[in-house]
Amino acid sequence: MSIPYLESPALKTASTIRHGFFGRRGGHSVGEFASLNVSFSVGDSEPMVRRNRADVAGALGFAPEALMVMRQVHSSRVVRLEGLSPDIGTIEADGMVTRVPGVLLGILTADCAPVLLADAEAGVIGAFHAGWRGAVDGVAQRTVEAMVQAGATAQRIVAAIGPTISQRNYEVGPDFARDLLGRHPDAAHRISRPDGGRDHFDLPGFVFDRLLEAGVGRVHDLGECTYAQPRRYFSHRFATHGQARTGRQIAVIGLS
Repeated sequence: MSIPYLESPALKTASTIRHGFFGRRGGHSVGEFASLNVSFSVGDSEPMVRRNRADVAGALGFAPEALMVMRQVHSSRVVRLEGLSPDIGTIEADGMVTRVPGVLLGILTADCAPVLLADAEAGVIGAFHAGWRGAVDGVAQRTVEAMVQAGATAQRIVAAIGPTISQRNYEVGPDFARDLLGRHPDAAHRISRPDGGRDHFDLPGFVFDRLLEAGVGRVHDLGECTYAQPRRYFSHRFATHGQARTGRQIAVIGLS
């Protein structure tokens, strides 16, 4: 059975780049993790997760061992991969870049923003995980900087923002807006207060702004909300509201 995934038109034009934003369908896990959970740290069966990861890599024409998934910690740290790294799962970072064909960069999310990037002409790709903390601390800018150091040109970079919790469903605490605007005064338009209630944060919109600020030439937001589509995507916030556990989906990009 083929695994469904989304592609960004912005990234799809380059024949040397393979990418996909996977959801929760098409895998082997059961129960709360049904069915394409790719995280080992949520309580799912390890053999099931390994099968799911192998199927994701295979769907894009890569070997299972090509899939590189780091230990994401809501930071702005970015690593550059010079080849396959067997210990990648122990490396604490939230962004990766490479110019090595055959390496598949993977980002796990369940409401945070997965972002895939490429300068096809230079043969440099990147991927990062952006929760609010990493986004505010500059993970987008640091990933672009790492790509430029690897040979990319910022203006040629194309970025795609995958399934993420939307502003409508992302309520934040009373101090969030004050702290955000203290560091990013230009982000006021990414905070709203529906019906005069509590503040809501536009995470994908904020990431979009940071990418443009970093000089990225084109940014495409798929516009998919994880919280609003619990049958299609894992959503940590939706599961928490239902007092349940949930898995993680994956976004991947590689050079063929």
